[in-house]
Amino acid sequence: MGHGHGGLPPTLLLLLCLLVLSAQAAARKHSHRAGDHTDTSGGGSNGSSPSPTTMTQQLWVFGDSYADTGNLGDLGRELTHAWYDPYGATFPGRPTGRFSDGRVLTDFIASAMGMPTPVAYKLRRGAARGLLARGMNFAVGGAGVLDTGNFQRNISAQIDLFQAQQQHPAAAAAAAHGGGVALVVVSGNDYSYAADKDNSTSAAIAYIPTVVRELGEQLRRLRDDVGMRRVVVTNLHPLGCTPLFTRALNYSGCDPLANAGAAQHNAALQSVLAALDPANRTFFLLDLNAPFAAFADAPPSAAAASRFDEPRRPCCETFLSTAGGGYCGQQDDDGRRQYALCDDPSKHFYWDNVHPTQAAWATVAETFRPKIREFLSN
Repeated sequence: MGHGHGGLPPTLLLLLCLLVLSAQAAARKHSHRAGDHTDTSGGGSNGSSPSPTTMTQQLWVFGDSYADTGNLGDLGRELTHAWYDPYGATFPGRPTGRFSDGRVLTDFIASAMGMPTPVAYKLRRGAARGLLARGMNFAVGGAGVLDTGNFQRNISAQIDLFQAQQQHPAAAAAAAHGGGVALVVVSGNDYSYAADKDNSTSAAIAYIPTVVRELGEQLRRLRDDVGMRRVVVTNLHPLGCTPLFTRALNYSGCDPLANAGAAQHNAALQSVLAALDPANRTFFLLDLNAPFAAFADAPPSAAAASRFDEPRRPCCETFLSTAGGGYCGQQDDDGRRQYALCDDPSKHFYWDNVHPTQAAWATVAETFRPKIREFLSN
């Protein structure tokens, strides 16, 4: 044995062994810290470990801020609010680029699959190797099915990026085993862009056939060109119930025209999926509209509304006097807050003008968790 170690004295050999063990422990600690930005779900909303039977699942995420877990780069407080206080106040206690006080839809989908939250593409270089084998998140805040004027990769460009990543061993292995599970999240940026461009909700509604047609093409591409055997795609929540619309009504109700537009999008999407997959084998339409409406569009006396004291008023509310409507996290030139923050985000369905709280996502997840598991087990 002495020759195998160059004839080192026993004391020096022991010291070297201790140094190696110390380095390995430090590496493991660093790996855990690096993955902290992405593996924040702990395998479940309650921090439980993923089930051993599902640890081989892979999740590939495409979409916008409802799914983004850190891909929108820090371009300053005004452009990228999610990297600044008070975002992340509930979990993990600091901003992580998520558009909420805590976890977002991606975290709860991963939890339903019994796996850690997949690594955000932007944070992949600092992630633990084991996480990279579980998939990746390409969703970025501000993105749309088509270009939205926010200069972020649309869903087509995100899929391009995924295909480029297939050169990575983990992605290549996923493709070889059917591509894992794709999650496609669309929450209305295309319509916000159209409405702002023409200053008209009607213009956004007229844009629906174009958006849904292109979304259908990208879903077909995920199945036929990329090789995904399971694709989960969200429908639109009731847009008129977001604080962006309800503020003008003193948070007393929802905008019916915006909600009608969301319903029209959802009907068109359902028709596209039926044509793409008549046997209903590949695509699963994740219904966000019904559970959102149950809380945000219910009358105050309804039992469903009792879960949230404030179903339409955001926890992080901008001051009425703020020019341009303001945004959550906004400060004036002297660093003074231009927003009011609620005491308990869990009593609010919405965190800011358009994004749900972690508590809202957790409640919505209760409705889809069994359905996701059933779809993936078939």
